[in-house]
Amino acid sequence: MRALGVAAAVLATPSFAQLATPTVPEDVERQNPDIDIYALMTGKCPKLKIAGRDFACKTIGFFHGEHGRVNFTVVLDDPTDPNHIISFSGKDGQRSDDNVYRLPVDRMLLNSKDRPKADGMPVPRVELSSGGCKQVGSFATRQISSISCTAVDKHGRFYELQFVSDGSPMSVTRIRQTTVAQDPAARDLFK
Repeated sequence: MRALGVAAAVLATPSFAQLATPTVPEDVERQNPDIDIYALMTGKCPKLKIAGRDFACKTIGFFHGEHGRVNFTVVLDDPTDPNHIISFSGKDGQRSDDNVYRLPVDRMLLNSKDRPKADGMPVPRVELSSGGCKQVGSFATRQISSISCTAVDKHGRFYELQFVSDGSPMSVTRIRQTTVAQDPAARDLFK
């Protein structure tokens, strides 16, 4: 849980946008990544491949930002690096039915023990990417059965996640009130 706490703090740190700015090209929008909703899911990752290396996962989190950016964040089970965290990040996700949510991925957020720190927390490296995530399950019922994501960054590195829930309801926390009615990723969380 400590590592996911690190992920949440890094993603919610207001200075993150300013610190990440130098690594993000001018054509990528700048926005405050303040997190308004997060959900934690338990289960296993039958496949987690990061730039050609296989890993296991510790925890999966869904983070929704005030401006609609969504991150599927994975805390890697890496005995050599307790801060090894990745996020498949994108905007404009769509719900195709009550049970399927798709998120286009436009960047990967990569964190490790070697990253610079802000307020004691590592700041992730932003890699422009293309890909997508598919979540099967319902936020309204707090039951997610699976998440699958794939992405390729601008350097040709491939990222793949297959997560399967253990059947436990996800834990959802609303950090602050926002207008989420227009965002299919968050609209059903608090019916």
